[in-house]
Amino acid sequence: MRVIVIGGGAAGFFAAITCANLSPETEVILLEAGKHTLAKVRVSGGGRCNVTHHCFDPTLLVKAYPRGGKALRGAFTRFQPQDTIEWFEQRGVKLKTESDGRMFPVTDDSETIINCLVKEAIAQGVKIKTGAKVQWLSYEDDRFIVELKGGDYLSADRAILATGSQRLPYQWLSQFGHNIIPPIPSLFTFNITDERLQDLAGISVENVEVKLDIKGKEKYLQNGQLLITHWGLSGPAVLKLSAYGARVLHDHNYQLGLWVNWLPSENLETIKQQLMAQKEQTPRRQVVSFSPVSIPRRLWEKLALASGISATQRWAEVSKKQIITLANELIMGNYQIQGKGVFKEEFVTCGGVDLKEVNFKTMESKLVAGLYFAGEILDIDGITGGFNFQNAWTTGWLAGNGIIEQ
Repeated sequence: MRVIVIGGGAAGFFAAITCANLSPETEVILLEAGKHTLAKVRVSGGGRCNVTHHCFDPTLLVKAYPRGGKALRGAFTRFQPQDTIEWFEQRGVKLKTESDGRMFPVTDDSETIINCLVKEAIAQGVKIKTGAKVQWLSYEDDRFIVELKGGDYLSADRAILATGSQRLPYQWLSQFGHNIIPPIPSLFTFNITDERLQDLAGISVENVEVKLDIKGKEKYLQNGQLLITHWGLSGPAVLKLSAYGARVLHDHNYQLGLWVNWLPSENLETIKQQLMAQKEQTPRRQVVSFSPVSIPRRLWEKLALASGISATQRWAEVSKKQIITLANELIMGNYQIQGKGVFKEEFVTCGGVDLKEVNFKTMESKLVAGLYFAGEILDIDGITGGFNFQNAWTTGWLAGNGIIEQ
């Protein structure tokens, strides 16, 4: 039997290795269009490679996937982060856990992961072909025909698509009748030009609540660290919100209001009381230089000025109206998203192959026998933290197993 894996990323490698390991007599060919395989692994995590996340409960793990969590629930009972850790450690690669749950190789070098995958693929007899751009995939007489750029053809009994979110493979799948959920960006920063954020680049606030300004859409609310940048807002809270709100943000052309609560442990009344108490206790102090709340001083200054308080105004001179305005700035500041940025070198999309058309026990297409999927080609995407790689390892492992089991 010959199996062709199209796509030399994390999912493609894992599928090819798993398949070849389970069935040494099977010829496994991995095709990568670029000059180098595992390009995304190389740049992920700032070059350290965020391999997975330290969450070993599938019920909790699936909550990190805005799309695909339900389909992955059963998949994670078969191959989850604990299995990923063991897989790499059995091959001499130890992983470490950071305070936020992200897991990296102890070397802090993505080349460690790349070398492990390439070495294992070669050891299992996988034939790796780089510069092999697939122009078309067809299915004739129970065999898959792969047309390569340059005019060469390959045929196979089984095919695994692990091409990420590239457009061309979706055209191949459309001819087979597969429904493709239009791919759009997920995991991005917010471009916001606002006087309140000007000259604050680099300042972060540990726990902030951010919410898209859409009535009745409470699910578009996230908590976490917020980072002010030269172009707007970033950090875990924004990245999570961009993932869960990817579709609605796209539909609004990335032009939406954003509510920011700088003090989510408080409410409007408690903040008003704190500000009034400060007015009584330190009447002679300047407002901008003396904050009663735990946010960075320079941010406090900006919010105070935005509330109509002058740079020299003392607490005794602050009016009730100014206190109400400042309380609103702290608890429900309204900002305008004017576009999306990128998140470092990471590029994640939502959309892809409709999950209803895939058997998640084997990752085989329900429409075309012998056609399998792995990784981001599916309508699955996770938030930042190693979850997208775990999807790649899990679906790649299932696809490799699925072929041999059948």
